[in-house]
Amino acid sequence: MDAGAPVLVLITFVDLDQARRVSEALVAEQLAACINLFPGVESIYHWKGRVERAQEVGAVVKTVQSCLGRLEERYKALHSYETPEFLVLPVQGGSVEYLSWLSQSVAGERP
Repeated sequence: MDAGAPVLVLITFVDLDQARRVSEALVAEQLAACINLFPGVESIYHWKGRVERAQEVGAVVKTVQSCLGRLEERYKALHSYETPEFLVLPVQGGSVEYLSWLSQSVAGERP
């Protein structure tokens, strides 16, 4: 995949305070162009042999392929979970203007 290819990353947080704090750091460090937060997500999952349920904050991160390694490392360093969610989805298309803004935002340029 092209280093500048846009990608979406799905992540979750324990609460809105953590979501805001970590998201602001990732955007400020230009590892993400934008992070959308979705409070009130109910997650049901297997963990250590049991089915668990938790209220979380879901998030969608907009970034580019070349930032993924640093983004994942920083996200895990700032997160409280033992195994935080980090799922990467390729972007198949989008408006030229938005994709240009995304690329410029993680590269440190401002439109």
